[in-house]
Amino acid sequence: MRRRCWLRSLWFLVLLAPLGVRAEPVVLQDNGQTYPLAPFLGVLRPPDAPPSAPAVPDLGAADPTRLLPLRSPGLTPGPVPPRPVPALYRNALTRPVFLVGADPLSQTWLRQHRALLLSLGAVGLLVQAETPEDLHTMAAIAAGLPLLPSATTDQAETLELTHIPVLISRHGIEQ
Repeated sequence: MRRRCWLRSLWFLVLLAPLGVRAEPVVLQDNGQTYPLAPFLGVLRPPDAPPSAPAVPDLGAADPTRLLPLRSPGLTPGPVPPRPVPALYRNALTRPVFLVGADPLSQTWLRQHRALLLSLGAVGLLVQAETPEDLHTMAAIAAGLPLLPSATTDQAETLELTHIPVLISRHGIEQ
């Protein structure tokens, strides 16, 4: 009799378990010197733009000029033929992402596609820049789009990218 009650309880828990399952974040490394991400997200605003959030303390690493020169070997300005995103990554793309450099082709492309990128809610990665002026120029062109400095060698290899500028979304990889 006891065994039946125990089994019923077990089945009840098994059936209801998926309804209340909540996963806690997994901490890969915490060295005690972590900072909030928010201050890093707005570092590439044009110098004359009004602050969009209250001032944050100087964290040092938030200075994007410390990342210069920013280079992503294997990515050069050039044409990108449209193609689908590999199925493995399609569901992982919650927002469209675009990769640009500070080169003239990327600047022209970003100017031409800025409105579309804003409407898509795209996030930009600045993958190549040499000077602080490059950072400010691209931030001014992006005006309102999140544009984060990032070397993307691994991601470019994974998606078999060789050229920028490029837009990556669930619909495909295109220029």
